[in-house]
Amino acid sequence: MKLNDKSTIRAWAMFDWSNSAYNLVITSTIFPAYYTAITTTQDKGDQVNFFGFQFINTALANYSLACAYLIMAIVLPVLSAIADNRGNKKSFMKVFTYLGGLSCIGLFFFKLNTLEWGIICSTLAAMGYIGGVLFNNSYLPEIASIDEQDRVSAQGFAYGYIGSVLLQIICFVFVLKPEWFGIQDATFAPRLSFLLVGLWWMGFSQIPFKKLPSGKVKPNKINTHILRSGFNELNAVWIKIKGLQNLKKFLGAFFFYAMGVQTTMLVAAAFGEKVLHLGASKLIATILIIQLVAILGAFFMSTLAKRLGNVRVLIIAVLLWIVVCFSAYLIQTEMQFYILAALVGLIMGGIQSLSRSTYSKLIPREEEDTTAFFSFYDVTEKLAIVIGLFFFAFIEEQTKNIRYSALSLALFFGIGMFFLIRLLRQNNKENVSLN
Repeated sequence: MKLNDKSTIRAWAMFDWSNSAYNLVITSTIFPAYYTAITTTQDKGDQVNFFGFQFINTALANYSLACAYLIMAIVLPVLSAIADNRGNKKSFMKVFTYLGGLSCIGLFFFKLNTLEWGIICSTLAAMGYIGGVLFNNSYLPEIASIDEQDRVSAQGFAYGYIGSVLLQIICFVFVLKPEWFGIQDATFAPRLSFLLVGLWWMGFSQIPFKKLPSGKVKPNKINTHILRSGFNELNAVWIKIKGLQNLKKFLGAFFFYAMGVQTTMLVAAAFGEKVLHLGASKLIATILIIQLVAILGAFFMSTLAKRLGNVRVLIIAVLLWIVVCFSAYLIQTEMQFYILAALVGLIMGGIQSLSRSTYSKLIPREEEDTTAFFSFYDVTEKLAIVIGLFFFAFIEEQTKNIRYSALSLALFFGIGMFFLIRLLRQNNKENVSLN
């Protein structure tokens, strides 16, 4: 296949355009606000019944999301090995896209009396998103030369941002001004948003599906050895990492602070609705602001890292995350929430981009199989999300107060900082620079 073909790259970027709507509308804004609102009642408060078991509403949502990430962390290495062998990753990409899109459409029928249906659909939608992103990312080295991959990756990010914000604004109009469309059912506008996400996701995905290649079939057939190859590959990477002290210390730090970072990103909207009752409109506006600030934060921390070094800047970022945890526990007013959201945006974009680049710099220069190393990085992050979400939900269940859940995340950041300080000392001792 011809590298750096503009039409192919645009088609590939349209997958980000299509599925990023899920991440913004379902994960971050309208769905968390809608879910928290309809599952909080006068007679039962925030308690819900799920297949005969009692849960706090937000804890149940976090458990289900943790379940989705755990399942995908287990199955994706196997599916990746099968796709590489059969050359049919586009087929897997389609399956996960339709799974996610149809699940979002299914959320149109989610009301309080269909709670089980709503949780199942939201879990399946998350699995569809996670799987689709993995297989779409794997196309990057096939469509762009090494010197163009940074630019092409950024183009996909830009398409995703524009597409998700565009649909968010459309949904925003329905949610804020239902009377313009003769909508009288208060639940209809958010449910319509979920339907639109599913149609948007599957509809625009047809562009990359038509343009991207299917892949090359390898001669050997799928067997138990191939099914195990994904995990064998991860194990081989881990054996190498154990002999690389700097990389091992960084992964230890990343594993723990990623628990806090990713959990915060996934529960922020539900936290704002539950603690301050901001409502969908204010939460949506806040999340959009966070996204804008996150882009600036990524560039700011990248610039700062050139002067101070990656590890020092990561330590500063983790310290600020600890401040966020304590502030979330103490927060009382809307203005405090907006200030806290701006801080989260600033360090959220920065710590994600800087973590990936730091990991890349720590991989040995002579290592050819960088894909396997990043697969290990991806699985590490997913497992961190599972633990973080489960821990957040468990603390809320035990204390009946979501503020304690937010405060408890400081523990993960603290452990992550411990590993980063050890890494910094090791670098100083060996006179190693990660600028």
